[in-house]
Amino acid sequence: MPEFSINIFLPAAGLGERLRPITEHLPKPLIPVLGRPLLELILEKVSPLSSGRIGMNLHYHPDMLRDWAAASVYGERMDFFFEDPILGTGGALKNADPLLSHGPFLVHNADVLSGIDLTQLIATHLSSKNIATLATHNYTKFNTVIVDGKGRVIAVEGPEGSSPNHVPGAKKVAYTGIAVYSPDIFRFLPPGGSHVTDAWVAAVAAGNTVQAFDCNGSYWNDFGTPASYAAGVLDALQQKGETVYLSPSATCGNIELGGHAVVEESSTIEDEAWIRNCIVLPGARVSGPHENSIIGPDYTIDLGETDMQPGMNAREQKTVLLSSPLFSRFFGRHTSPEPDQNDTAEAILIGMGGSERRYFRVGNGSRTAVLMECRPDDQDYERHLVYTRFFEHCAVPVPELIAADDARKSALFEDLGDVTLYTYLKLPRPAEQVEELFNRVMDILVIFHSRATKQIDDCPLLAGRLFDYDYLRWETDYFLEHFVIGLQKVGVEDRKALEMDFDRLARTADAFPKGVIHRDFQCQNIMISRGGIPRVIDYQGARMAPAAYDLASILWDPYSRLDEVMRERLLGRYVQGMEASSEGRFDKNVLAESLVPCRLQRHMQALGAYGYLSSVKGKKQFLRHVPEALRLLKEETALTGNEYPALYDLMKKINGTQMTNPARAGSGDAEKADEAFRKRK
Repeated sequence: MPEFSINIFLPAAGLGERLRPITEHLPKPLIPVLGRPLLELILEKVSPLSSGRIGMNLHYHPDMLRDWAAASVYGERMDFFFEDPILGTGGALKNADPLLSHGPFLVHNADVLSGIDLTQLIATHLSSKNIATLATHNYTKFNTVIVDGKGRVIAVEGPEGSSPNHVPGAKKVAYTGIAVYSPDIFRFLPPGGSHVTDAWVAAVAAGNTVQAFDCNGSYWNDFGTPASYAAGVLDALQQKGETVYLSPSATCGNIELGGHAVVEESSTIEDEAWIRNCIVLPGARVSGPHENSIIGPDYTIDLGETDMQPGMNAREQKTVLLSSPLFSRFFGRHTSPEPDQNDTAEAILIGMGGSERRYFRVGNGSRTAVLMECRPDDQDYERHLVYTRFFEHCAVPVPELIAADDARKSALFEDLGDVTLYTYLKLPRPAEQVEELFNRVMDILVIFHSRATKQIDDCPLLAGRLFDYDYLRWETDYFLEHFVIGLQKVGVEDRKALEMDFDRLARTADAFPKGVIHRDFQCQNIMISRGGIPRVIDYQGARMAPAAYDLASILWDPYSRLDEVMRERLLGRYVQGMEASSEGRFDKNVLAESLVPCRLQRHMQALGAYGYLSSVKGKKQFLRHVPEALRLLKEETALTGNEYPALYDLMKKINGTQMTNPARAGSGDAEKADEAFRKRK
């Protein structure tokens, strides 16, 4: 049952002038965000809060809004208040007086998405004597509300930027467009058009309290401009753990892509198009190259590289000196003891790795590179550099190491672009093209498992890093603690029997021959360059282990299910490659025996990581692929029920129904596990 019975009001009459030409086709509340109108996302958040009515004012494209509401699940709860002319933020409330004047009510602008705790906001207001409780935050661009040391509103800055006489402890904050009001506010709202800020000031002057509710740290986005719209859409995409969204009703040919790509309903992207950092709106038809753009049916809005980033990435943007030693050679600068402070380039965050490792794209003209910054205590920094040089020597296709600054734990790498194999497969591809790409991936594994293994004496740091019994047992304990008990809340009736199964599995896997493996060889750690060329990243977790562990990771990958017939052909490709390159040392029968034990281990590790990151770290996006990983593990335990009966019985008790808020898990699970393992040991 809803916790409150207050009514809700959504201001939605605006013309959306700053969003033109997007709003020439539809009103701002109906602009799409990953296939759903902005209004639907807002209603999904506010409607469960209260059993009351939901009011909305109308002016621009009123019939479109009425029709959408009538077809929605919210239609029966909604009341509409037409305005002509538009009455302003205060006049809109006054016009809805028949709905709102009977008790406290929530106002939530129809162009705002936020992570603000609305339940706490409402409860705070209802337990106070405030005439209004405003959700506020520190947002320099919009800081116009002046509050005293106790957060009480004392004034609102005028359009000219004038401020009242100084009040000790006063500061300026920004109104988020979300507030709870008591009906007494109507005494300060005149008939006709008005601004609600004037009502705040008048209420305060009459001795009432307008209180600021501090929401600093909560997500907030105002969909007011093309740039803020793009940021909001890409924030939603990032929250799902994705970089690509393709509407089921869109038509998409065989295309090249990069960065972030959102393709909304009823749009068309023609064969051989190239889109990078683009939002394709309903009804648009795209051909040729497009970059950093919002593309509509009859218009294109060109934005900057920073504009077409999720909000966190854009906020983390920084500037680097190109004449500093780390960058000078690649960008053609002369290194100087006193670098030119004006010779700079933008660095935009493109990813986060384990141990809070950060990756930035640095660009100057047509040249780009990736800057990796590590914490001073990051134990993988040295491994990353040493392994890069070793794998390059072995012809494994890893990014070139351009330069390193060991003192600052930073390194500059070749830019492999934005498209992972996971992303590549999100768009329609001819089956033969997909299989050819996976054939190339199998060829990379052959290099890892044959050439790199034969040359392992050249890399003592890797040669001594064994994936042995202790690590295998840690993986199964990790699975038990964080997935079975932590996420699934399933009790273990016979812990001793299960531990015996885990011991037997670890000893079985540990007994197989060991060679160089990537250790997290899944589709999000394989980059696809233009032209369909696969390259490998996130190899700093490499170990000496049975080759079947890598095969389990990519051919039975929870991130992308392969057709069983294709999987068999790919496995055959790998076997042929190993037989041709291993000089008689490869035994396909041993490989066959090791596959199922390594699949059991790999999928328990993955499920343990999903449980840890979602339950302990609160990253719910890591749950999307739990059902597929669980399906795979159930298949494997069914095959091995006689060998591992306690594990088989445990899997029968797990049905996966407790998984919620699915979204893609990102890469780096293996190195996060490694870090946790180091701490535990």
